[in-house]
Amino acid sequence: MDILEELFKAAPLVALFITLTFGYLIGKITIGKFVLGGVAGTLLVGVVVGQVGVDIDSGVKSIFFALFIYAVGFQGGPQFFGALNRRTLNILLSAVVMTVTGLVCVIAAAWLFDLDRGTAAGLAAGGLTQSSIIGTAGDSIANLMGVSDQAKKIMETNVAVGYAVTYIFGSLGPIIMVTWFFPTIMGWDIRAEAIKKANSMSGGKPELEPGQFNAISRIVSRAYKISPDSYAIGKTVAEVNEALYDVAIELIQRQGADTAADAETIIQQDDVVIVTGVRTSIHKIPDFLGVECSVPEDFTLIEEHRQLLVTGEKLVGKKLKEIKQVTGLSVRRGVYLSDYKRAGKTINISPDLIVEKNDQLQLTGTPDDINRVQNTIGDRLVSPYFTDFVFFGLGMTVGMLIGLIHFKIAGIPVTIGSGAGCLVSGLMFGWLRNTHPRFASLPMGASNFLRDFGLAVFVGLVGLSAGPQAVVTIKEYGLTLLFLGVFVTIVPQIIAFFFSYYVLRIKDPIEALGALVGGRSANPGFAALLSKAGNPTPVFSFTVTYAVANVLLTLWGPIIVGIITKNVAG
Repeated sequence: MDILEELFKAAPLVALFITLTFGYLIGKITIGKFVLGGVAGTLLVGVVVGQVGVDIDSGVKSIFFALFIYAVGFQGGPQFFGALNRRTLNILLSAVVMTVTGLVCVIAAAWLFDLDRGTAAGLAAGGLTQSSIIGTAGDSIANLMGVSDQAKKIMETNVAVGYAVTYIFGSLGPIIMVTWFFPTIMGWDIRAEAIKKANSMSGGKPELEPGQFNAISRIVSRAYKISPDSYAIGKTVAEVNEALYDVAIELIQRQGADTAADAETIIQQDDVVIVTGVRTSIHKIPDFLGVECSVPEDFTLIEEHRQLLVTGEKLVGKKLKEIKQVTGLSVRRGVYLSDYKRAGKTINISPDLIVEKNDQLQLTGTPDDINRVQNTIGDRLVSPYFTDFVFFGLGMTVGMLIGLIHFKIAGIPVTIGSGAGCLVSGLMFGWLRNTHPRFASLPMGASNFLRDFGLAVFVGLVGLSAGPQAVVTIKEYGLTLLFLGVFVTIVPQIIAFFFSYYVLRIKDPIEALGALVGGRSANPGFAALLSKAGNPTPVFSFTVTYAVANVLLTLWGPIIVGIITKNVAG
């Protein structure tokens, strides 16, 4: 033990990475259908490792949580603003039900077990995982009239004690409830439900799992051997392309040697031609050119997908078929529209589709062919693998500044906090990227890393910091306070879940579970839900309820101190 103490004192980050390693290892253990998960595993291992004594600056926890929550907001921004509607009111009400039920449970426990004001407030702070209650309750205790300074000091200490004892299960409980308990009793598969919801939000376009891709491509290439009766014999490549629709000859092999497919090249019998075009048009080629054959192994056809943003005034307001009619074949030859997005949403490509400014087009073709038309359409978007650190830094700065905002409700100070601030900023910048894709690029791989690593470090540090004090206070106060924390953590979730499901009619599994963790500001619980979902679909309901819960739970501190009348002797 002494060796570990010296090691963690000299290099405290070693303790953090040991916690992450064994936490996620333990999280893989499966018992029946129950899987603890990396988040819960890291929290528990952090408590154990923390017994040695690990001193890591609290600012580290804050910055990694900010990175995590910003990435969550960035990924969920488009869905969040797209989902705002009248149903949002029901989700808001579910947060009110959760927080009010939590308050009632705390007051009931305090009366039944004769808790003093400080311990009751600590029970609320830990059981409902809202650390701001420590501050608001502490301020209220300090301003109590007719209470000795010694009694005030003891009760202020009891706030921290109650928080330390109950916080661990307060964090672990929601993880178990949203990833195992409720999905089990309701028969929900979280990942399947998340995929279904993502598909409905994307207009029916299926969400692909990691490693999956759509094998049915809109743009395809085929090889044909020119038959003796082919229409193409004796004609130039330009003449054949003129007769083709949404298809073009890209390469020619003649007597085993490559021949340039220039406009004036004459096509001969037994040539092997490679054509590229839209899948729905290319199937007509056999009757026109000859017999389809296998593509020679030594053939290489280099093409690219290029993202362009519509800025050309000549295109805006026109239908695709009108643009095609007025654009010469020599200009559009070999260039194919393979994807079309508006405000981040994929739109079905049809001749009657009207082009709008800032639409995002994906053109497929050879680099030379696309270069011919690019200036007519608009600006080329930056690589999807490039991180725009200017906007990333700006987004984090805005989030931190929003977090500094504070105000008073009935004389009680409320601070937004960096977590909520970065969530709001992430939502805004994610929406900006979605609607104006030339700005704020943050690749999915990069945002996933920020989200997952930020979460892992945050949860690990929560365990490391809470562990020592929790064990000490459990020894001092026994298990009563611990079990009261379990009561305050579990009962409001059960009541709020079924009230939301049956009364407020929040039937969507992802919305229901997201509202559950958001309604009690359960950041580790949300992180575990997000991990199970595998996509940002829970962000909307979590964000809406999280905002309400942050305000209401903060207000509960002074209310508990006012309702509970027992003071400690001092």
